[in-house]
Amino acid sequence: MHRLFVAPEALQQPIVVISDEAFHHLSVLRLRIGDEVLLLDGCGHLARAILRQLSRSTAQAEVLERWEERESLLPLRLIQGLPKGEKFEWLLEKGVELGVSAFTPVITARSQLRGDKSARWQRIIQEAARQSRRPLLPTLEGLQPLAAALSATTETLRLMLWEEGSTPLNSVLPPKGPASCVLLVGPEGGFSAAEADVAVMAGFIPVSLGKRILRTETAGMAVTAVLQNRYGDFGTFCPVD
Repeated sequence: MHRLFVAPEALQQPIVVISDEAFHHLSVLRLRIGDEVLLLDGCGHLARAILRQLSRSTAQAEVLERWEERESLLPLRLIQGLPKGEKFEWLLEKGVELGVSAFTPVITARSQLRGDKSARWQRIIQEAARQSRRPLLPTLEGLQPLAAALSATTETLRLMLWEEGSTPLNSVLPPKGPASCVLLVGPEGGFSAAEADVAVMAGFIPVSLGKRILRTETAGMAVTAVLQNRYGDFGTFCPVD
């Protein structure tokens, strides 16, 4: 069944109006009156619905049944130093597929700045969530300085993936799943020593991923997979502290 994201307030209605990006997908799929679709609000609420009306810019679907779904027990945020080119878009897509729940792009000393792409980034997140069948839509915070993101961090487990780190990742992972986790990854060239010091003062543990140096777009995804296997929905659910 084809999946479409709609606004939370729209999904609460018995007849859901489908417009904007969701209507575009509906049109591309060439769905017709009488076809069934799966509607999601990105907050864990789903509804099976049947298309009742189509126009040039909107559609209406009648809700047949509703339910809720949950995701991994591990809330996982990625603070990513903005990399070159289109790498951040790739990171968003793969991060959504792997279960990242929030993304925070940051400006560092070695980041490559460019125009505002937040609208495009949001579309990539939504499409990746639709393709990977996630009931929850990951959040995207605005591009901000590294210091601002560090000062606002509240997660219980804070890991900085740094090529200068000497502590093996496995040695700092708790036996039980943390209540929340955040990964801090630098852009190409990594963090400066001063930036790493600020992160440590903010409670981040600089960890090593072994002798190999991973690219910025690889490091965060590799550790996300490790954490999902250990605490999340890649393996057996663990109790949360």
